[in-house]
Amino acid sequence: MKILVINCGSSSLKYQVIDMATKNAIGKGLVDRIGLQGSVLTHRTGSGEKHVIRSEIPNHTMAIKLVLEALISPEYGAIKDLTQISGIGHRVVHGGERFSKSVVIDEAVMKALKDCIELAPLHNPPNIAGIKACQKMMPGVPQVAVFDTAFHQSMRPDSYIYGLPYEYYKKYGIRKYGFHGTSHKYVSQRAAILLKKPLKELKIISCHLGNGASIAAIRGGRSIETSMGFTPLDGLMMGTRSGALDPAIVTYIMCREGFNVDQMNDFLNTKCGALGVSGISSDFRDIEVAAEQGHARARLALDIFEHDVRQYIGAYAAVLGGVDAIIFTAGVGENAASMRETICKNLDYLGVSLDREKNKVRSEEVDVSKPHARCRVLVIPTNEELMIALDTNELIRENE
Repeated sequence: MKILVINCGSSSLKYQVIDMATKNAIGKGLVDRIGLQGSVLTHRTGSGEKHVIRSEIPNHTMAIKLVLEALISPEYGAIKDLTQISGIGHRVVHGGERFSKSVVIDEAVMKALKDCIELAPLHNPPNIAGIKACQKMMPGVPQVAVFDTAFHQSMRPDSYIYGLPYEYYKKYGIRKYGFHGTSHKYVSQRAAILLKKPLKELKIISCHLGNGASIAAIRGGRSIETSMGFTPLDGLMMGTRSGALDPAIVTYIMCREGFNVDQMNDFLNTKCGALGVSGISSDFRDIEVAAEQGHARARLALDIFEHDVRQYIGAYAAVLGGVDAIIFTAGVGENAASMRETICKNLDYLGVSLDREKNKVRSEEVDVSKPHARCRVLVIPTNEELMIALDTNELIRENE
């Protein structure tokens, strides 16, 4: 079976075709600037050969059409024809409380996705547009929705209910949802394989560290706590997001700066975080270079981020009642050896003992702990697309 994985943003579309026999991507790419001038499709073959297609791409339907044409291209395509696509897996950011696992898409699911738009107004509409475009271009092919929020639906009410009047939860669905669930689920499953232990016996802290970042406490393969909340703005300080802060700061800045609601929302999501503190960049690679050159605010941004991660690890070790493994994943977690080392300092009370030589890795699946360490530190490259493909493949087989 070959599964097409689709991840739609408001003006972009990422895709991969994964051969389920080998679990490898045999074609992938990015459609950028949908509905804007200068739209382009960048397609890569399984061997990494790049092909750029420039065209007017006014909407997601046209984007899907170009993607399918690229995939069956005689010159650089991944498949002979579209009948080789057995199913389509869609990344959907928000499934609310309705979905605790991936589902085959039908009319009822589409209605539920629309109902969740108010919870994810920037993300769910393009996700829905991508699904509709695939339904139009590939009618009859099974489609599956894989939710960022689903993995965290195993949290208990004492973890996800905020200290607000309870009727706000009942009326508006205001609660902690958590995100990056597909990534946390994937790396926790890989951790069990790497440690050669049953997942149901493990207590894991998963650190998905990138421009967007979240941490999850996972017991027995189930999420019991996570750092992102009602929206992806909560938790760790990130590339451009503030992370958790005193709610009174929001109204204080609005009054002082004269921001309206939309301006404040944009400020917290795009002008804060590591970018706001460093004044340099939202890219942690740029910030690390500047810090090494003596830039004080760049160093401060890194210190804050590392402190936040360490603080959550300590808190989640308490929630779990101990920890067997700490996972580092995503762009920063997989590649920033110095950051992993700094975060793991003073965690010896948890049984952490990092091997500095083993830790000198980038995007490799490896245990970087010393042999005697009670708590293992793992670097596991995330693969959300493969997780989406695996869920899609499983559901299609169940419904055959």
